[in-house]
Amino acid sequence: MRSFLLCFCLCLGQGALAQEIDRSPLPPPNPRLTAVAAEVAAPADATVSAKAEPAPDGAVAGSVLLSSLRPQPRPRALTEGLAALKATSNAPGLDLSGKVPEDDIDLAAMPPPSKKEERKKKREAASRKGSVCGVASIKGEEIAPIKSKVKGCGVENPVAVTSVAGVRLSQTATVDCSIAKALDRWVDEVAQPAFNGNLVEMRVAAHYSCRSRNNIKGAKISEHGKGRAIDIAAFVLSNGKVLTVAENYNKLLRRIYKAGCGYFMTTLGPGSDGYHEDHFHFDASARKGGAYCR
Repeated sequence: MRSFLLCFCLCLGQGALAQEIDRSPLPPPNPRLTAVAAEVAAPADATVSAKAEPAPDGAVAGSVLLSSLRPQPRPRALTEGLAALKATSNAPGLDLSGKVPEDDIDLAAMPPPSKKEERKKKREAASRKGSVCGVASIKGEEIAPIKSKVKGCGVENPVAVTSVAGVRLSQTATVDCSIAKALDRWVDEVAQPAFNGNLVEMRVAAHYSCRSRNNIKGAKISEHGKGRAIDIAAFVLSNGKVLTVAENYNKLLRRIYKAGCGYFMTTLGPGSDGYHEDHFHFDASARKGGAYCR
C-alpha cells in the first residue's frame, strides 16, 4: 500500500512539473525568421523567379542570405556607377573636381590687361619703391642696427626716413618704425588736412641721439636715444611760407599739436615744461598708464 501511494505521488509531481514547464514564458518569435520560413515553405513564383537576377558567385541565396548576419553584396548598379566615375576621374586633363589644370590654360587666348590696370600697377609699384616699415607712404631705407656703450641707447631696427605721407623731412631722420608710423598717420590725418593739402616739408630739430632727457646730467635716457622720438620745429607750405613753432604758435599749430595726443605716447610743446618752447616733441615710448600730453 505504501509503495502504491509513493508511486502515485511521484507521478503526480512529475505531471505538475511538466505542466509548469509548458506554461513557462517563451522568447517572442523573430518576425524576420518567421517571414523567411514562410518564404521557404511557399512555392516560388515563376514570374518573380524569371525576373530575378542570379546570385553572384560566392553569395548565399534566398532565405539563407536574409537570415545571415554578414554584409550583403554591393548592388550591381552601384558597382557599375563607381567604376564609371573612376574611369572619368582618371581621364587626362581632368582632376577629381573636373576642372582643367592651370598648366593647360591657353594664356595666349586670355585678354591682355587694360591700360587702366597697367597704370594702376605702375602706381602701386612706384608707391612701394623706397618705402620702409611696411608702409608705402614712409620713404627711406633700412640701416644697420645702432649699438651703444651707453646703457639704454641704441636702435635694433632703425630706418632712415626722408618723407612721410608725401611730406618731405628737412633732414633724414634716424628713428624706429614705431615713431615713423605714428608720424606718418598724424601728418596724413591731421597736419596735411589742417593746411588744406599745402604742407610740403617739416623741419626736423632732432631725431636719434644718445643723450639724457632734456640733456640734464644724471637724468634717464631720452626716447631720442632709443630712436623712438622726433622733434618738429617748423612747417613749410607750398607757397614758400614757413610757420615756426617758436614764432608762429597760433591757433592752427595749437590744434594740430593737441591732436597729436591721439597718435603719440608723449607730446611736449610750448608751455609744457620750459624745454620745448620752439618745437614739438613726439615720441612712441613704451609708457605704462597711457599717453602723456602737456
